Amino acid sequence: MAFSFLTQELAMDLGTANTLVFMNDKIVVDQPSIVAINSLTNKLEACGIEAKRMQGKENPNILTIRPMKDGVIADFDAAEHMIRWMIKQANGNKRSWFTPNVKIVIAIPFGSTDVEKRAVKEAAEHSGGRDINLIYEPMADALGIGLNVEEPQGHMVVDIGGGTTECAVISLAGIVECESLKTAGDVFTADIQQYMRQQYNIKVGDNLAEQIKIAVGAAISDLETPPEPFDVIGPNLITAYPVKVPVTSMEIAHCLDRSLAKIEALIVSVLERTPPELYSDIVKEGIHLTGGGALIRGLDKRLSEKLKIPFSVAEDPLKAVARGTNLALKNLSKGRLCPYLMR
Repeated sequence: MAFSFLTQELAMDLGTANTLVFMNDKIVVDQPSIVAINSLTNKLEACGIEAKRMQGKENPNILTIRPMKDGVIADFDAAEHMIRWMIKQANGNKRSWFTPNVKIVIAIPFGSTDVEKRAVKEAAEHSGGRDINLIYEPMADALGIGLNVEEPQGHMVVDIGGGTTECAVISLAGIVECESLKTAGDVFTADIQQYMRQQYNIKVGDNLAEQIKIAVGAAISDLETPPEPFDVIGPNLITAYPVKVPVTSMEIAHCLDRSLAKIEALIVSVLERTPPELYSDIVKEGIHLTGGGALIRGLDKRLSEKLKIPFSVAEDPLKAVARGTNLALKNLSKGRLCPYLMR
């Protein structure tokens, strides 16, 4: 199309833990949602993986900030810095003689208030966005894993992200029932930190707890092929001497049990309010797990046994919201009616 270079189209999954950006059907940014700010000059020192490497190692002049909390903007200035940086990264940091018209579709949690929606839009506008649309994350999830959201059929998606877990029933391009819970990846990380303190008297930082979760995170203790124990090295809280202990998936399954039980209760709560016809569809099709939390080993098996409904982990669950947001952007660009988008 003539002058198409004057418009830049981006699909953004602005997550609590990670931000993904699609452009031209490709992921051009996949970075942790964290910035490093110079407290003396208020200038951006680093963003994404570089800022995450600084986390816990800052000096008094450098602050590492996670702009997103529970899926919404907690620090407006930091979020603006991050979004502007992400847009530059999408362009490959190229200098341009003109400023393109940036069209953005951004995924947000279903429970976002009007104030929180406005904060996301304003941060994007201050970062160069001109035409901004929002889509709820559960709807983006359903699109991203290939569900036909416009048909009269019930689908259930459970998105276990960094800050929130959202359970939604979708039919006819709309969200019929949805409930959000602030028990997700960050809480799992905190559970592991608490477990290491209580069980081994070891102080563990956020990044190391995240590594433990990835290496040996599990939802059930009787995994068919359990991973090798993960060696944790940290300071003893009493002596400050270094301690090395191997941590197993069985231990992590035990320490995550209470938080996972809350997610089970969330799913039951949404199912209780689901209309019978849609409930029947969900039982036949099964429930889809997305988000980083879906990668906890054995989670689908645990939920299937507890709730007597089949659960399945979506393909590449970390990118489901971003893929769905990108699909919504493509439909919008083609002039299709997109009832699931908000301006």
